[in-house]
This record gives sequence, C-alpha cells and structure tokens, in this order.
Amino acid sequence: MAVLFRALADPAADLGTTVNITPLTTEHADEVVAIYQAGIDEGDATFETTAPTWEQFDAARMREHRFVALDDDGRVLGWVATAKVSDRRAYAGVVEHSVYVHPAARGRGIATALLRTLVESTEAAGIWTIQAGIFPENTASLAIHGRAGFRVIGTRERIGRHHGRWRDTVLVERRSPLVG
Repeated sequence: MAVLFRALADPAADLGTTVNITPLTTEHADEVVAIYQAGIDEGDATFETTAPTWEQFDAARMREHRFVALDDDGRVLGWVATAKVSDRRAYAGVVEHSVYVHPAARGRGIATALLRTLVESTEAAGIWTIQAGIFPENTASLAIHGRAGFRVIGTRERIGRHHGRWRDTVLVERRSPLVG
C-alpha cells in the first residue's frame, strides 16, 4: 500500500511537497529508531527512556500495519505501527498503536496521513479497535487523534513511573464503524 498526499503545510512551508506513505521496512530502520528516540527525548511521548533496537522494534510490531511517511528524497518523516493488545482470541481485532513524526516535519499533516493509512489498513484486516495511551501533557497528539476519529475513554491515573515521577495516560480508541 503506497499513498501519496500533498503535505498540509504552514504558511512558511512549501505547499508542493509530496509525502509518500509506504510500508515500514528494514530499510527505514535507522531513521525510524532515531525519530522514536527524538520523541522519547522530548519527554511526553512514552514511558520508554531509550528506543529499542531495530530487532526489538521489528519483533514487537505487526508488519502488516506499520507505515512510514517519506519525503521526495526518500527520508523518513514519521512512522506509525501497531502491536497486538493480547494473544487472546477475544481481542483479535484490537491493536495498540504509536505514531511519531520527526520534530522538523511536524505541523504538515503527516501524523494525520499516517493515522488515515493505519485505519484503512486495520479495517481491511478486520480490526475493530485501535487504541493508545497518551500523556495528557501531549496536547498535540490528543488533538490529532481526536481529528482522526479517536475518542477519550478515560484517564489512567498514576499508571506508571517516568523519570522518577508518577504519570497519567489518557486512553483513546477508535472503533471502526465498518468492522464488528
């Protein structure tokens, strides 16, 4: 699945930029892990403190539902990937996802395009729920998810420790109107 779209741009950006959404593969490994680490370093993206190795990343995520956004030169601008929530049969149609955009590429609609591609991919595969836990301080991510059809389920208070302090997460989900 490859999708081209014109990047939504701020007034200072080049409106002619195209972004190619394509399956995330080993050839994207270094850039994907670097973007993940950049998000980690900012402090409000994940409980993780260091990005996994490519081998760990690759093993933990569903290959059929992971995509990258590439610029005209083939550089990775962002990525989205899913993981199973459970191996139990009852949860076969439920996945958890992550979406990360390179700091220099934010504000151009890349996360929205990645989420749109993910929704199409998961619905085609019979997945009925995509979920994520987002730190409440990550207001940009919450807004992007809201525009992509995710709803807030609730706040998981003090769900984990991060850099020595308890953190909450906002649980969001998108239920497919087409599946289930």
